Amino acid sequence: MAIRRILIANRGEIAVRIVRTCRALGIETVLAASAPDRDSLPARLADRTVCIGPGRPGESYLKAEAIVHAALATGADAIHPGYGFLSERPALAALCEAHGIAFIGPTAAQIESVGDKVRARAVAEAAGVPVVPGGQVDSVEAALALGRELGTPLLVKAVGGGGGRGMKCVTRLEDLAAAVALASAEAEAAFGDPRVYLERFVVSGRHVEVQILGDGRGQVVHLGERDCSVQRRYQKLIEETPAPGLSAPLRRTLHEAAVRFGERLAYRGAGTVEFLVDVQREACYFLEMNARLQVEHPVTEAVTGVDLVAEQIAIAEGAGLRFEQSAIEHRGCALECRVNAEDPGADFHPCPGLVREAVWPEGEGVRVDTHIVSGSHIPPYYDSLMAKIIVHGPDRATALTRLAAALAATRIVGVATNLPFHQAVLAHPQFRAGAVDTGFVARLLERRAAAEEIAHHG
Repeated sequence: MAIRRILIANRGEIAVRIVRTCRALGIETVLAASAPDRDSLPARLADRTVCIGPGRPGESYLKAEAIVHAALATGADAIHPGYGFLSERPALAALCEAHGIAFIGPTAAQIESVGDKVRARAVAEAAGVPVVPGGQVDSVEAALALGRELGTPLLVKAVGGGGGRGMKCVTRLEDLAAAVALASAEAEAAFGDPRVYLERFVVSGRHVEVQILGDGRGQVVHLGERDCSVQRRYQKLIEETPAPGLSAPLRRTLHEAAVRFGERLAYRGAGTVEFLVDVQREACYFLEMNARLQVEHPVTEAVTGVDLVAEQIAIAEGAGLRFEQSAIEHRGCALECRVNAEDPGADFHPCPGLVREAVWPEGEGVRVDTHIVSGSHIPPYYDSLMAKIIVHGPDRATALTRLAAALAATRIVGVATNLPFHQAVLAHPQFRAGAVDTGFVARLLERRAAAEEIAHHG
């Protein structure tokens, strides 16, 4: 099946990203946009734009029926969900299957399998992939019993979601009941699913994920790993590939585990298998699988030369995998910074508004994925991501130098951004040494807050 027209069920930089690959492939694009996004850069770049509702996501980007109706009305052969919104909800994929529209992603059944954290753990265990000790709890009594068995610290996590929502760290068993109740309430509000489970919390761990592609018939390849340990409140901020400081055996273990997981599902399309890595013990544990394109996919594209969106489309067309594992080469190092409209000086509070001026960096090894230009409006309804600044170099030192120069050349006027925070991280000796874990940002912010408090009262 040759796809001629794709409806993009998303917004922002990922919509621009998909349009550009479609243009290169000669595929027409239809953008499904909310009312505030009708004059956005993606809307101007797409061949056609249809309004699917008002600004609030629940009335537009999260309405699967409206998106499928828009695809049928415009004669689209396929829907690309991007990331976020409906990309990991089986409803959209199921509706596409029912109406004969190609869903550029995994099957509805696969999305359901990995979207439920408990089911995903079961898949991992069946595939021989190690998991963090833990399990689902359906009552406070069960949580306390499992908590005593596992020991503290513990992580309470939502079964049916991610992105840090419904996730609480507990260091004392007497706080567990309240944390379970709060996490359950957050999970119910965010995902419509109050279920939670407990995991032993690895105090000093790194967040490393492996990019895979599957043909839906059991063939799976990996495109290497990405380190996503620089994160705040479980939200990733800086990503890089290859992950620094991993031994060759541990790196190989991660790749092989991710492929086994994908093979167990006969996974279709692009997906990311995420791991918690204990470098000191040379151990890795399955965390979850994201059954979609990741925000940080450009760093993998930079080092492999593979256009992941083009491969997603080819798989959806039935072409399967267009290369074998041995054909994938990794060259150099790539890093990505997520530029958000938020104020680091005000606890990273989102800053929607008018971008009076936007100047993005250029130069050797620099790529910017963005939907923001001078005069763009940032609505208050969506996440605060403005752009991703990606750099590539023959080695990590060169890539770090290029990233520092790219951040210095970026100029945003009108809204606050997290650019100063990125520059502080980039200059930190521990980050430059490639030796950060998932607690690095929290410790950095605590030290800065303490220093400011001393200066204020000094």
